[in-house]
Amino acid sequence: MAKKNSAGTPATAALASLGIAFTPHSYEHQPGTAGYGREAAEALAVDGNQVFKTLLADADGMLVVAIVPVTGVLDLKALASAVGAKRAGMADPALAERKTGYVVGGISPIGQRTRLRTIIDASAGEFATVFVSGGRRGFDIELDPADLLSVTGGSLAAISRR
Repeated sequence: MAKKNSAGTPATAALASLGIAFTPHSYEHQPGTAGYGREAAEALAVDGNQVFKTLLADADGMLVVAIVPVTGVLDLKALASAVGAKRAGMADPALAERKTGYVVGGISPIGQRTRLRTIIDASAGEFATVFVSGGRRGFDIELDPADLLSVTGGSLAAISRR
């Protein structure tokens, strides 16, 4: 995979500065779309299981990044268990934007303003590459799941359900 267009978002800048190979993918975002990840999968003609959405959750007062396939939903009980919390709920979108520096629908797990604990669904390991938001709506990054783990300092756990 080649590094292309390494400038543009904090995510691409972070990957370029670390020498991590990635492929950027732009597509035409349709305003009013609620399912940003599904929109990306369809626009890029990629299996939705290989495209991952970045969600922020509150686990016993700790903000956590959860990365799950767009074809599934975040299992909040499994996420809480993965981080040693009693319960988890979705974080307030305004807080998610403040902590990450990205807007909802374009939150990348890479290059966030505040480094947060990150859990990536174990299904990411099934693919040679995965797609995640590149830091703005209409822009995804394709990279090796091992590199995603490395750059986010994340860990794998079964946190999604279909």
